[in-house]
Amino acid sequence: MRILPKLPALIAVSLSAFLLTWGPGSASAQQRVDLELILAIDSSASVDFEEFELQARGMANAFRDPTVLAVIRANRYKAIAVSVVEWASADYQSINVPWMLLHDADSLERMAQAIETMPRNIMTGATSISGLLEFSAGLFPGNGFEGTQRTIDVSTDGRNNQGKEVSYMRDLVTDEGITINGLTILNDMPRLNRYFEHRIMGGFGAFVEIARNYEDYGRAFLRKLIREIRSLPVGRAPEPPDRRLIRIAARWPE
Repeated sequence: MRILPKLPALIAVSLSAFLLTWGPGSASAQQRVDLELILAIDSSASVDFEEFELQARGMANAFRDPTVLAVIRANRYKAIAVSVVEWASADYQSINVPWMLLHDADSLERMAQAIETMPRNIMTGATSISGLLEFSAGLFPGNGFEGTQRTIDVSTDGRNNQGKEVSYMRDLVTDEGITINGLTILNDMPRLNRYFEHRIMGGFGAFVEIARNYEDYGRAFLRKLIREIRSLPVGRAPEPPDRRLIRIAARWPE
């Protein structure tokens, strides 16, 4: 899997469709699912190789937990679609695991294996959460799934320090009906969760999960994943609220 520069929306849609066709666990066009979920894994300069592996291992192990399958089966369509994106600077993101349909123990195990064997494609870089959000939003159209909810889940240990203003990009993404959740790793920035709450999270049911450090990541990821699947709307997520109110509440320094 090569590192992908940030692409215009039309190209990103075509790429997503290609990966769906050839990637593992592909599904027929417009498969109904309860959740379309992008898991975004931090690969910036602040993340060493051991910390990257702890993220990947924690994600993989979570999909093997029987509670995850139980909450998937408790929803209307009894299925979710998941993709994994690695990210760092504004101009580079990598689709490490293309969209996969998860609905039973075998598909969850395939996802776990895909995550734990994926390479690290980005070795260093800045922390551009805004670039990640822009890139990820373009991966939903044309992915072959129609979910009750679409969510981008951002794991990181740092603040946005490159690219477009992150709250502006958050507003654009959530205006498309996409939820942004966070998994903040507090080893370097003890108040990073507060930054996420004010500047990044948004959309229906948005929340921020906390990992005290990278060793705590797996526990936090499992709890976050279960909450994301369990707390879904019955129908399509409601339209976003008046964005002016969010901007007033989100006065937080970069």
